[in-house]
This record gives sequence, C-alpha cells and structure tokens, in this order.
Amino acid sequence: MKHRTITRFLASLALGVAGAANAATCAPGHPQLVISHAGSLTSSFTPVETLFTQRTGVCVVDLSGGSVKLARQLLKDRGSVDIFASADVEVNDRMLKPAGLATHAIRFAEGAMVLAYTTSSKQAATIAAPAANGAVPKAAPDWSAQLVRAGVSIGGSHPFLDPGGYRADMVFQLAQLQTQAPQLYNELLSHYVIAKPGDTLGKAFDYQLTYEHSARAALAADTTGAYRYASLPDAVNMGASSPRNPYAAAGVTMPGIDGPRSATVRIPATRVTWGLSIVEGAPNRQHAEQFLQLLFSAEGVALRAAGPTPIDPPLASRADIAQLPPSLHKLVRAIPDNPEPIQ
Repeated sequence: MKHRTITRFLASLALGVAGAANAATCAPGHPQLVISHAGSLTSSFTPVETLFTQRTGVCVVDLSGGSVKLARQLLKDRGSVDIFASADVEVNDRMLKPAGLATHAIRFAEGAMVLAYTTSSKQAATIAAPAANGAVPKAAPDWSAQLVRAGVSIGGSHPFLDPGGYRADMVFQLAQLQTQAPQLYNELLSHYVIAKPGDTLGKAFDYQLTYEHSARAALAADTTGAYRYASLPDAVNMGASSPRNPYAAAGVTMPGIDGPRSATVRIPATRVTWGLSIVEGAPNRQHAEQFLQLLFSAEGVALRAAGPTPIDPPLASRADIAQLPPSLHKLVRAIPDNPEPIQ
C-alpha cells in the first residue's frame, strides 16, 4: 500500500501547538520536581501531584503539551526536567533514548482511539450505529466513507508535535487496510485540518479522532447535550492487544529531535500506550523516584481513574528494568514475552 507522505502534505503548514505548558512557580531554594507530560495525562497527574506536594512539601513544576513538541524542548533544556511522560511510549524509546535523554521507558497506561463529533456535525445522524441504554455506539460500518463526503472536516493536532495527531494518520492508514479502498487514506488525509487555538468540535470541524478517556470526560462535562463519540473497530482503534502487533503495517515518519544523528524517525502504529522515563541528568532524581513510587502505588492508581486506563503493575522490557533505580524494581514488571489478547 502506498501512502502520500504526511511530510509533503504538512510541509506548508505552520507548526501548531498541541496543548499548553503550565508551569508552577517555586520559591527560590524550595525543593522541587519538574514533570513534562502529555496534555492527555493532565487528569491523571494533577491529583497525584497535589497529594505528592501535600505529603513531601516538594513543589511540582508541571509542563504539559504535545509529547513530540515536549521531547524536542527536552533536548534544548537538557538537565532541567526530571520526569518525561508521553502519550506514546514509542516517543520515549525512539526519540529520548537515541538522544541520550533516557535509558528506560515504562508503560503505565493504555487506551484506544474513538471518533468524536457533535449533533451539528455533518453525517451526525448516520455516522454511528444505534445503541441502547446509554451505551457508547459503534461507528457505522461505512464510517470512513462518510468522513470523505463533500464538506466534512476532521480536526486534530499536528502529527509532528503530538501523538494524537499522528495516531489520526495511523487510523487513516489502518482504515484503508481494513476496507481495501485504494485511495481512502489520501481522501481522509485531504479532509484533515490542523486545529488552531480556539477551534472547537462541531464548529471549526465536524469530527475528531481522540483518546477514549478524553471523550468520556468531554461527554460528562458537556452541558449542551450535543457531544457524541463512537467506538471504532479493533482493526483501526489501536486499542487491541495480541501476541503480535496487529497495527504494525501502519506508521509515520517525522523529523527526529537530535539533528544529524536522527534526521528522521519512524514511529510504528502500536496499541495506544502512555510511557514515562526519569530523564538522564534529572536535577531532582530522588524526588522523581518518590513521585513514581506514589504514581504506581494502589493509591496513585486510584487517583488516576479519570485518565487513560492504568497498567497495574506498570511494564518495561527486562533490559529497561535493569536501568531503573533500585527503588522502582519491585514496582515495575517485565513485559510478557507473549501477552494475552484482550477478550
């Protein structure tokens, strides 16, 4: 299958910002911890950070945004961040490790992509199959064909800055594989628009591919009754698990973060998994270890209920576990050689 490269399609677009950075100000000399994390983790990290500060007195500086954008910034600000948590563990493995910014990647949460829309979106009446008793509807069998009809727009973040953006591209690739429609990927891509600050679903664009936990939160917070989302087939939602990666045929290539040593990097499509690392050269490493002990504890897992589904216990490769500080060895389990598929 041949795809028009997203590099060519997006080269003329200005680099948008996925998420915003929010940095607390700590008093000079006050103990602190600097965490750089995906915007999709805000609902998970905020309550844990609050409890951590209450118990330790450590001031947490919280930076959030698109994971790839934050990884690029991490390289520039080497030695100033303690924990990096991304929306895709592949960012840790394929960007941070080669740049010498991390020696390990811990998988600590998982999820899936869904299709969000509103009652005013084009095709809203037919994009999802009927569902009873308040259940989340499944996308209609021809959902991808409906998205490429005239006038329909799909909003999202920039794939070179944010996994949410490049996972939309992966969904397009997987939809073409599933349907065997030879031009579907390019047609879907032509309907994709980079959302600008202030753009909203249902007004600036009709549909959005987003994380399931984010869609649940948006639905619960909606006071208008207009927000909707539909689940996508396992073949495209990147939420299924099997001994062999069922999404391996899809992926994106983008500029690396470390100049000539990684001019480009390919990110393969995998199950949606969030990953974190203690950054090499972390100025507050002891506090970072203490925070992860809380994050991975039963109490921390409970506090993360509003975010992506916690992986409990968190996972890492055997080689990566060997790189972890001793305080985390008993909290992180080795990735099974043959993980059980989701039932």
